[in-house]
Amino acid sequence: MNTYQTLLYYCYSFIENAEEFAAKHLEFCKSLGLVGRIIVADEGLNGTVSGTVESCSAYMEAIHADPRFSKTDFKVDEVDKPSFIKMHCRYKAEIVHSGLRDPKIINPNKQTGKHLEPAEFLEMKDREDVVVLDVRSNYEHSVGRFKNAVTLDIENFREFPEKINELAKYKDKKILTYCTGGIKCEKASALLLKEGFEEVYQLHGGIIKYGKETGGKDFEGKCYVFDNRLTVDVNQVNPTVVSRCFNCGDTTSRMINCANPECNEHFTQCEACGWKMEGCCSNTCMEHPRKRPYNGTGYYLKVPQPVNLSKRKHKKFV
Repeated sequence: MNTYQTLLYYCYSFIENAEEFAAKHLEFCKSLGLVGRIIVADEGLNGTVSGTVESCSAYMEAIHADPRFSKTDFKVDEVDKPSFIKMHCRYKAEIVHSGLRDPKIINPNKQTGKHLEPAEFLEMKDREDVVVLDVRSNYEHSVGRFKNAVTLDIENFREFPEKINELAKYKDKKILTYCTGGIKCEKASALLLKEGFEEVYQLHGGIIKYGKETGGKDFEGKCYVFDNRLTVDVNQVNPTVVSRCFNCGDTTSRMINCANPECNEHFTQCEACGWKMEGCCSNTCMEHPRKRPYNGTGYYLKVPQPVNLSKRKHKKFV
């Protein structure tokens, strides 16, 4: 029986004194015994946190009790151990790095693509007048993506605006955008509308919610996630593997970090090449003096922060 959960969420809602909020919110999360990563910006929250079922329930209750975040949609995964080792909560300019910071130009609270529930997305995605657009980065869609989806050659979401011209040929189509949890689609769909695309939609709750509510039909491969799991299964209906080993080309969905900490590249590597290459992506990285010992997992963690399983006095949420 799983005694831990991992929560994925975001909320676009203005936070006054957001930098101060981030510091206090970090202490609140630590008081609950949570571990994870939260980005706080003036425009809202973006987080993945993990802990006991009790701690996660307390956190969701506190978030929903705040009028600013009352409509936050949590995607909840049952896990056998916490998905992080520390708790980070940092203030940044945006909750997802897009370079689209001016709310007068792009504001998801005022204009964004029409939200499609997973069942609606499933029903629409194969129509002839529809284009399914993956707005994630290369390392994400390389390990898993929707069947027949259009993918972009981008290393980071901030490069998405530069690709708009490449999408101009689809202006007469209905554009269905998707990402991991929905947050990137909020700004991507808003930008598409601003650039003259007339019918733009987005998968509400992203790939994670789609998998939970539809069985993940036609999502090929695995879904990249931003925690120690790296990838999760989505498709329980017609699963397949689309990614290949970076070194030998064999089919594999196994994603790791390069053992060279100065590279630390996310890449797919089969188990055989993992041992042969000692968890490295190249011979150059194998010879690096700071190369980390490889234990077969490709995960390189520091001493974990303990997660308190017992009840403790929680600090007031701010």
